[in-house]
Amino acid sequence: MEGARAASEVRRFLMQRGSGGVADRTFAALMLGCALSIFAIVALILGILILRSRLSLHEFGLSFFLRSDWDPVRGSFGAVPFIWGTLASAFLALLIAVPLALGVAIFINEMCPRALRTPISFLTELLAAIPSVVYGLWAIFVLVPIMRSSVGPFLKKFFGWTGLFHGPNFGIGLLTASMILAIMVLPVISSIARDVMKAVPNTQREGVLALGATRWEMVRIGVLRNARIGIVGAVILGLGRALGETMAVTMVIGNHAAIPKSLFAPAYTLASVIANEFTEATGDLYLSALIEIGLALFLVTIVVNAIARLLVFMVTRGNTARAV
Repeated sequence: MEGARAASEVRRFLMQRGSGGVADRTFAALMLGCALSIFAIVALILGILILRSRLSLHEFGLSFFLRSDWDPVRGSFGAVPFIWGTLASAFLALLIAVPLALGVAIFINEMCPRALRTPISFLTELLAAIPSVVYGLWAIFVLVPIMRSSVGPFLKKFFGWTGLFHGPNFGIGLLTASMILAIMVLPVISSIARDVMKAVPNTQREGVLALGATRWEMVRIGVLRNARIGIVGAVILGLGRALGETMAVTMVIGNHAAIPKSLFAPAYTLASVIANEFTEATGDLYLSALIEIGLALFLVTIVVNAIARLLVFMVTRGNTARAV
């Protein structure tokens, strides 16, 4: 009797509130608007950059992205040194940071004693919260002297034959900027990789160990293989951070508009030239060229991330990670 009464009360409530179709359509429209806003924001940014750089685009055309000279006095501008410096510093930073970040993530997840796991995780995530200007100051007062007096001479003595470590070493240059970038992207890659590895089921680890594998084989086959998609995603996020970093890189890269012939040589990045010269741009063409540098940074970021996404697809073939 009580069940029938409760059912009738529910039926009466549903009949009084209507079908709910209006609410569902309103909710769907709101969610669609939120999704479309992303496209609108990207289109707005791209449109403003193109609009404000049209003077430089009209003057130099697409050759702006193929020219190497940067001379505000003569009104001659090209983006090649900045594109090269941005890509070189970012990829060199990833070359240094990715092995360290994966090592930290593997240690915390698979080998770290329980008492140390929380402090190490907290300190790793704390690195991501430090302002970039603090990293820059630390690099000037600590990293640059070390590079000038210890690391640089060592690399020049034992690896100078490679052609990468020649010329004067003042401690400020492409290699120093890449090292500070590596420190800055390390917590980003490590934190995401750690979360991805933590999501791998323990049955994968137990299955590999049951087959007689060592701990390293368990990590390589049972953990890294299943977490590779998320790890590549973490590297992509770290690459995005490295491409757009401004202040710390500006303080130690040397800010010289030329393609460096050595890792000790000073260089320039797209973000650094905007930060350094935007307030000094007196002519309309100079200002337009700097805004076109921002457009180049926007396009480089899109192209690099598209290539990274393509690599992910080539690794996974559009499927999720395979189980062991």
